[in-house]
Parts: sequence; C-alpha cells; structure tokens
Amino acid sequence: MAGVTPERLEDFYRELTACRRCERLAAWREEVGRKKRRAYLDEVYWAKPVPGFGDPAARLLIFGLAPGAHGSNRTGRMFTGDASGDFLYPALWRAGLANRPRSERPGDGLELFGVYITAAVRCAPPGNKPTRAEFAACSLWTARELALLPEVRVYLALGRLAHDALLELHGLVKARFPFAHGAEHALPGGRVLQDSYHVSRQNTQTGRLTAAMFDAVLARAKALAGIG
Repeated sequence: MAGVTPERLEDFYRELTACRRCERLAAWREEVGRKKRRAYLDEVYWAKPVPGFGDPAARLLIFGLAPGAHGSNRTGRMFTGDASGDFLYPALWRAGLANRPRSERPGDGLELFGVYITAAVRCAPPGNKPTRAEFAACSLWTARELALLPEVRVYLALGRLAHDALLELHGLVKARFPFAHGAEHALPGGRVLQDSYHVSRQNTQTGRLTAAMFDAVLARAKALAGIG
C-alpha cells in the first residue's frame, strides 16, 4: 500500500501514547509508575500506553492481551521486562524472526523480521483484567494500527482474550471460531487467525505451554505467512 511508512507508524505512536481515554487504566498505569517494584526503584517507568513494535512490512502479527504492570509498562515495549518476554523473544530468535534473543527496552538494537507485536489493550490493567469497555475503546487504536500494516497475512493470538478481541474487531461470531492452542481459522479477506496459549509465566512454568510447543506454532505461522 503506497504511503504506509515507518514515519506514519511513528506519527500513530505519538498520538497513541498521549491517550487517556480510559480513566481507570490511565490512573493505574501511572500509579504503578510512581510506586514501582523494589527491584526497579532506580528506573523511570514508561507508564503510558505501549505502542506496537516490529517490522512495518510484517506478514505475521503477534497479538497479546495487555502490557504487564512492571514489564511493558516499565520499559515501553511490548512483552519486554517480564517473564512473558523472556519466553517470547528467544522463540522469535530461534525461528529466525529476530536478530537477538533478548528484548530490554526501546533502543537496544533488537530488530524483528516479518513480525509485528501489539496487544488488544495498550495500558497495564489492574489485575491484568481489562473491562469490556476498555477492550472496546482500545479496539479503535487496533483498527488504525492494522491499517498501517497492510502486508499482514497471519494473526497469532496469544490466549483466548486476544483471540476474542481480534474476532470482535472483525465483526465475527466467536462461536464459529473456537479458541484452541494450535488452531487455525480462515478469516474473510484471506487472512488466517492462529491460536496459542499465552506466553505468561502461569502457562510456561506449569508446562501448559512449552518452548517446543511454541516453536511449532511459530514455524507454522511463518509458513502460513510466507516468511522465509
């Protein structure tokens, strides 16, 4: 699509990070940024909506739930600074979709190849549980962001809530597209929705989601998206 450039994404990020549409989320993310966690007392928290990250020409979109309070809300990059990112980024590197296995913060030299990462809600929610109204409010940002990523062919939803948010965004009936780890759903327009359990500590430390399971999902996503 002509005119879709990294500069247009940067303009979008500037607008997004100024958002205060959801008062509860704005208050929470900033309170977390003031109180901090003991391990990060010397750090300045991002404490704003977290923009997406990755390749503007991505064919694969990885879609999560929301920033972690002391992860992305601290560092300012999706899936960065907590256990979820410590699982996700090494997997992307093993798959040849990243130039290094670790994400630390914006400006660390990490690059993604053919992949873009974002989430259904851009602010850290209390208890990691956004409300329906907050999902709906943030879906307006998602629609605009996806319009700036015209090459995306595959959505990889991390968890049922991310899966459901993508279906709602496209006006699709959730019962016709049941979530299951490894499931694939053909969407109107030729795109594919692929499912994985979320890369949360709750799943990875209990063995519900193993590195081998996620590697297999990524390999299939690459094939469906025509990457590499």
